[in-house]
Amino acid sequence: MCALAEPVLQVERLTKLYGAFRAVDGISFQLQKGQILGLLGPNGAGKTTTIQMLVGITLPDAGSIHYFGMDLHQRREACLQRVNFASSYNMLQNRITVWENLIVYARLYQVHKPETKIKDMGEYFGITRLMDQRFMTLSAGQKTRVNLVKALLNDPEVILMDEPTASLDPDIADRTLSLIESLRESRELSIVYTSHQMDEVTRICDEVIFLDRGHIVAQDSPAGLTQRIAGGTRVHVRFDGQSRDVMSALAPRFDDVALSGNNMVVVTTQEHQVPRAIYDIGNAGVHVLEIDIQKPTLEDVFLQIARGNGHLN
Repeated sequence: MCALAEPVLQVERLTKLYGAFRAVDGISFQLQKGQILGLLGPNGAGKTTTIQMLVGITLPDAGSIHYFGMDLHQRREACLQRVNFASSYNMLQNRITVWENLIVYARLYQVHKPETKIKDMGEYFGITRLMDQRFMTLSAGQKTRVNLVKALLNDPEVILMDEPTASLDPDIADRTLSLIESLRESRELSIVYTSHQMDEVTRICDEVIFLDRGHIVAQDSPAGLTQRIAGGTRVHVRFDGQSRDVMSALAPRFDDVALSGNNMVVVTTQEHQVPRAIYDIGNAGVHVLEIDIQKPTLEDVFLQIARGNGHLN
């Protein structure tokens, strides 16, 4: 039996206090090579504080952070040479050019042949023409791409991404996500990813951690979390025929059935029972006109946690 690979990031009982307030309260998790882990939660849940501790900006009051088996605070330089950070809120120096900003970071990371590396990455990310512009003159989408170049200069094995698509228009956000997906695939990057956009998280994350009031309140794959939502999948079927025949056909098997106006029936059930519900309606002597299946989403999970005192039913 093969042993599991050592995680690239191991967090144990991480805690941060601000006076009597526990911003992060004893959380533990790990990140595997090539994995994208979503870190989600309402405002004030502890996401930003956790990221700041992971990147070494903020010191924890208790617990440990290990990258590649090394303690971050004992082997800080060795760890951070293999880690980087990207955020839409991480502003570079406004009054100097993009090139000057990137040269500074490349030298801080002791990048070999930094000029060549910046030119190559500038072409890859489509920012070559921006190199001589001051950072302050760039659009939000351009700044995001420059930040991604900065985050990849040292060929990191782990990237911490704090809402990298915030303030981007849908087209640029989609391109950014596609880029993240391709980088994970080509470099086997490991990523910790925070966002308030649940569709983004569903798209790119292998696993999701929900934080609330400094605690981990749910952890699973996006599909696993949505399957735990109370109420399940809703099937809306519009039909031509007698409503009583539809209700009679559904009653033996489904508890949550409701009629809406204009000959619409709504069945709330588990996802695996959806085909059976549609089959029973079709065999009720009516003509099915329209079917709409609404599955729970990560946004439903988010709302249930935010409104349910940090609990997922």
